[in-house]
Amino acid sequence: MSVTKATVQFVSDDLFVGITPSNHAVTLDTDSNRSCAPSPTELLLLAVGSCTATDVASILAKKRQHVTRYIVEVSGERREETPRKYVWMKVHHVLSGRGLSETAVAHAIELSDTKYCSVAASLRPGVEIQTSFEIIEDPAEPARGEVS
Repeated sequence: MSVTKATVQFVSDDLFVGITPSNHAVTLDTDSNRSCAPSPTELLLLAVGSCTATDVASILAKKRQHVTRYIVEVSGERREETPRKYVWMKVHHVLSGRGLSETAVAHAIELSDTKYCSVAASLRPGVEIQTSFEIIEDPAEPARGEVS
């Protein structure tokens, strides 16, 4: 096991600065009316998305899938009562490329979802996480001398 440490310092008026274990500063705002920085729960959505995106991109590269664009959309619903924890999240992968294998994409997402994404694993089983994906085929490049 490895231990990591982050710190969060109160600045003023529901504004905080977090310092990551790698010494990066992140501003956090818990005043939803002001909203001058992400809230902790918004960062949780980003953490899930970036964790799985890293896994999927790496796995697809190893499978020699040429991805030209990749977006992960993460949405979630929180309870109304406190603690206002997430009860579910939807993770939707949108990949573009030429000739991407649906089987390879599905397998990469499954591996991330069930084996590699430590953020999602940290949230389960308390948070139901549903995944989906779509593949957008890049248009064929026009032949040399052809006008598109």
